[in-house]
Amino acid sequence: MKKTKMLTAIYTIVVCLFSLFITSCTSTKDKRNANKGSKKVVKIIKTPAKPNILVILCDDLGYSDVGFNGSKDIPTPNLDLLAKNGTIFTAAYVAHPFCGPSRAALMTGMYPHEIGAQFNLPPNSGETIKKGISLEETFISKVLDDAGYNTGAIGKWHLGSNPEFHPNVRGFDDFFGFLGGGHNYFPEQYRAAYKKQKANGNKLIWDYLHPLEHNGKQIKETAYLTDAFSREAVRFITDAGKTKDPFFLYLAYNAPHTPLEAKEEDLKLFSHIKDKKRRTYAAMVYAVDRGVKRVKQALIDSGQLDNTLIIFLSDNGGKTTSGATNYPLKEGKGSAYEGGYRVPMFFNWPNVVPAGRKFHTPVSAIDFYPTLARLAGAKIPSGKRLDGKNIWDDFLLQKDAHKDDNIFVMRHRNGFSDVGVRKNEWKAVKAYNQKWKLFNIENDISEKNDVSSLHPAILKELVHNAKLWSDKHVQPEWWHDVKTGVQWKKDDMPKFDETFRIK
Repeated sequence: MKKTKMLTAIYTIVVCLFSLFITSCTSTKDKRNANKGSKKVVKIIKTPAKPNILVILCDDLGYSDVGFNGSKDIPTPNLDLLAKNGTIFTAAYVAHPFCGPSRAALMTGMYPHEIGAQFNLPPNSGETIKKGISLEETFISKVLDDAGYNTGAIGKWHLGSNPEFHPNVRGFDDFFGFLGGGHNYFPEQYRAAYKKQKANGNKLIWDYLHPLEHNGKQIKETAYLTDAFSREAVRFITDAGKTKDPFFLYLAYNAPHTPLEAKEEDLKLFSHIKDKKRRTYAAMVYAVDRGVKRVKQALIDSGQLDNTLIIFLSDNGGKTTSGATNYPLKEGKGSAYEGGYRVPMFFNWPNVVPAGRKFHTPVSAIDFYPTLARLAGAKIPSGKRLDGKNIWDDFLLQKDAHKDDNIFVMRHRNGFSDVGVRKNEWKAVKAYNQKWKLFNIENDISEKNDVSSLHPAILKELVHNAKLWSDKHVQPEWWHDVKTGVQWKKDDMPKFDETFRIK
């Protein structure tokens, strides 16, 4: 009897061990299959409600002019550290390859062509055309302000200079900067030039020379402009830290936009760069980087860093004739090729945004509006039109937020338009009034190999999609100069029937 029980026990143990072995093998096989083709298991951390939001926007910064995107001659250690401790977007797009329309898209969540803002506002627009982004459009700043955020805008505006278009009436509690499309950098220079023109009785003085302002009141600035904007960002963050409410800060540097003007001490750091434009441009980017260091330290000192989403990007591609590089992208500012509107970008938010990661699928700045509203728990106005989408969950899951979506760009020229449309790995481009071309943008980021003859059906679909998109466009509310507006009407633009014809 004991022998029988012993044999039964041994048999039971053997069966159990064999079962465990089979189960273990199957489980291992399942895990291999589950992870096949994936890099690693994605760990999702619950997103805290109502974070601080800091958007740092550069002006005409080249795709390859920051260390985290491969720059060799312009060190950006502070931006690089934030990027390293966050997620870098390698396929980040803005909605237009020029400053004003790109910023309009960021603030409205819409392509600027749908609201008549497809051209830059002209210089001194507040004194000449007296126009700005339609008041029917609710800015993301207003949405966040209504959600209880302290809201601030520092730097360049370029969305309307008249009182009704002022940042303070478009959702920003605090504004420090200038209203036009650009500005000189040294106060002693632009103040003297402004004073001289004023003394000569000139009524229309170039807005690059106007005094800066703080909440509608002119101020006498003494610091190099980039340093002044960094200082004011520190002030805003420090003050916000004394309240219980979250903040939204839109820090819109005008660097490295022309005029190319840099501090002597910064220029000395780049004396090895022979090309004068590149040397000055590098010094201007460096000034932004050291400013970001001060801003980050203000977040640390006020105990707000861990609850702040930092978004860094450029408003469009770098201007290659003014010292910028966009390698490996084709062309630069103003172009429908990648160099015109594919920009350097990263997200940083300690313990929330994944660190040390790159996000390779496309995202667009028009996605900021719905994404930031979601993070803020804010209510988007009923009937608000949006072209972007809330990408937050897909971003955290490393999913393609724009799978099978179209990402568009259009730049009007005299008598014709340049157009680009990307869908998944394919991009169709029509530029310089030439024929439509097709690129596999994932395999050919530099847009060197036109494969339209190999995939005519794909080209036809993308062009058709762009044509449908153009049906939502409206006539421009303004042009960047009088001559362009006259020519537009003379040419009976936009002539989309010609634009979307595949020859």
